[in-house]
Amino acid sequence: MSRRYAVIGGGVLGLTLALRLSEAGHEVTVFERAETIGGLASAWSIGDITWDRHYHVTLGSDDHVLWLLDRLGLSDEIRWANTRTAVYAGGRLHSVSTPLELLRFPPLRLVNTVRLAANLAYATRIRDWRRLEAIPVATWLRRWSGRRTFDEFWKPLLESKLGEAYRETSAAFIWATVQRLTAARRHGMTDETFGYVAGGYARVFERFESVLRERGVRFQLGAAVGRVGRSGDELTVELAGGDKQDFDAVVVTAAAPIAARLCEGLNDEERMRLEAIRYLGIVCPSVLVRGHLPDFYITNITDPGLPFTGIINMSALVGPFDGHSLVYLPRYVAPTDPLFEASDAAIEDDFVAGLRRVVPSIEPDDIVAVRTSKVRAVMALPALNYSERVPRIETSVPGLYLVSSANIINGTLNVNETLQLADRASELIA
Repeated sequence: MSRRYAVIGGGVLGLTLALRLSEAGHEVTVFERAETIGGLASAWSIGDITWDRHYHVTLGSDDHVLWLLDRLGLSDEIRWANTRTAVYAGGRLHSVSTPLELLRFPPLRLVNTVRLAANLAYATRIRDWRRLEAIPVATWLRRWSGRRTFDEFWKPLLESKLGEAYRETSAAFIWATVQRLTAARRHGMTDETFGYVAGGYARVFERFESVLRERGVRFQLGAAVGRVGRSGDELTVELAGGDKQDFDAVVVTAAAPIAARLCEGLNDEERMRLEAIRYLGIVCPSVLVRGHLPDFYITNITDPGLPFTGIINMSALVGPFDGHSLVYLPRYVAPTDPLFEASDAAIEDDFVAGLRRVVPSIEPDDIVAVRTSKVRAVMALPALNYSERVPRIETSVPGLYLVSSANIINGTLNVNETLQLADRASELIA
């Protein structure tokens, strides 16, 4: 029997749920507060180019992403390339793109790098991730990599990614990270291979919207939802402007604390679970730089004093943008961090100065354009025993479902995990 569904949120998760529900024969309306679809994966313009607002890549093991691209007719537009990885330590860039380069990593003694490599290899063989949930990530890494390796290698990386929240994070986080990065390597773990769609996610969402509209999915863009509540046999979606629309079922894909505020009728336990989820936010300037930069796709930072988590050189993967390099400078912070109140200009001056510290060949005139993204709730913090705290998708309110990145319990936040979640949720919802 066909039902009327509202999907709140036009990101990858919401759009995939809309696709699955429409394929099951239901009527679907997507509400998105922004004027364009895409959410965290959306595209924007910087200078004269249009590319992803945040950095995204596809791995050969990303079966759900590859399925979606095939479903959208974009399989022939995927491009693959080998990339390199570096660590900025001791004021220098060090390539760690191969196991041999990792063993030669200068800041660590040979015995430390051997333990580090053994730790990474051991993590790839672990299958029971749940037992890692009860172990603090710092405790686990000290045990297997050693205290010196933890202090000089792991701790700076954890702090740059999680801030002080790393102390509350489980070892399952590093397991999921290693699992995903290892999947990027082929040919005996010597090549790191990533893929992307020509044109970036602007192309993906252009096609996604077209396919959904062909299936009869309706879009309401620029439509901020203020309330979702039960009205008799139906659920009412009330927009911030007061407009109300009724549906048989509603799927909310907003971050857990936002969903708790939007949805009426949830019981105390549901609200407690939603409000207890802690999030990390991101402040991420995109920088368009004239010319070529060192050809590392990812540069991890272990030196103190730099304002960003790492350097993501998208041009090392996709090639130059009209002769320029596109660089992302992410910093992951708590939603209450004062950085969110700082002006974009102040952030950009600080982050670009840090980039020039790492790559001294960049002159002031080489900075073509800078644009900064700020998002307070990006990733649910993978705290100890997180799988026991995760909110449920099906709620006590008949017809109301809550699906967000907080429901990802054994992976890292990326497009493939999001699509896998959408498939799992759609089976329950439809």
